[in-house]
Amino acid sequence: MTTTEPPQSVTVAGVFDEVCSNIARVIMGKDQVIRLTVTCLVAHGHLLLEDVPGVGKTSIAKALARSIRASFGRVQFTPDLLPSDVLGSSVWNQNDATFEFRPGPIFANLLLGDEINRASPKTQSALLEAMAEEQVTVDGTTYALPRPFMVVATQNPLEHQGTFPLPESQLDRFLMRVSIGYPSRDDELALLGEEDHDGLMDRLQPVASAADITAMAQAAQQVHASPALTGYLVDLADRSRNSSQILLGMSPRASLGLLRAARVWAAADGRGFVTPDDVKRLAVPVLAHRIVLSPEAQLHGTTAAEAVEELLRVTPVPS
Repeated sequence: MTTTEPPQSVTVAGVFDEVCSNIARVIMGKDQVIRLTVTCLVAHGHLLLEDVPGVGKTSIAKALARSIRASFGRVQFTPDLLPSDVLGSSVWNQNDATFEFRPGPIFANLLLGDEINRASPKTQSALLEAMAEEQVTVDGTTYALPRPFMVVATQNPLEHQGTFPLPESQLDRFLMRVSIGYPSRDDELALLGEEDHDGLMDRLQPVASAADITAMAQAAQQVHASPALTGYLVDLADRSRNSSQILLGMSPRASLGLLRAARVWAAADGRGFVTPDDVKRLAVPVLAHRIVLSPEAQLHGTTAAEAVEELLRVTPVPS
């Protein structure tokens, strides 16, 4: 007996691939990173790009913004940046003798927070409400943010000078943390051979609209997740909370985020159902930044990614 894939999955797959291909015109050899970035966007999540300077973190965010017909805001985080520089502030209007709210750069569909860990903890925390509830509160008044809303934040490794580590509560707001890595020899040769790399970025044209992204997100969340699959997610969460390597395990938000991303990943593959392999492919970028390793694991040099991979190895996969 043959089955027919839901029409919405085909639509998601087509637009998804078109956006990825458009970004790949300026970001060479990073197809997996690009697919994770677009998955995060469609899953209504936020993305943290962490790597050394100069590997293309900002370029990926700019290429994503240019590929979507939507509003774009950018904030360069610095130690003296204030929350009002991000959220906006109320300004006295002499004409009608009232305070007038002037929105900050966060009022955009896509916000690039460049070098987020160079800002003070007070300014970092200004993003918490926006990332969790898609709204901001200024002077006691709550303002809704445009939808879809996504924060793409970049940060340098913590051992670099002038950085402030993001607290666990803020890290948990990011659906994924992704490292880009250095390009391969062939990709770097191709990059050096481009006559006008910056011009290519400027000429990048949008291939989808904000409404397309919203429709894709709604369609992707109709992808079927069987009881066995959701049970697998709960088993992963339970084992993470009782692992000797992990001090702070998966939160319910992490489980929900992993399922949401897995549905998008399946829809982008043209399927109407989620498989355990979808969960496995996304587990490290979705979970590694959310867990806290035990002192013993840190002493043995275990990384968070290795702890997640071990979690996947020891958790039985449903048939």
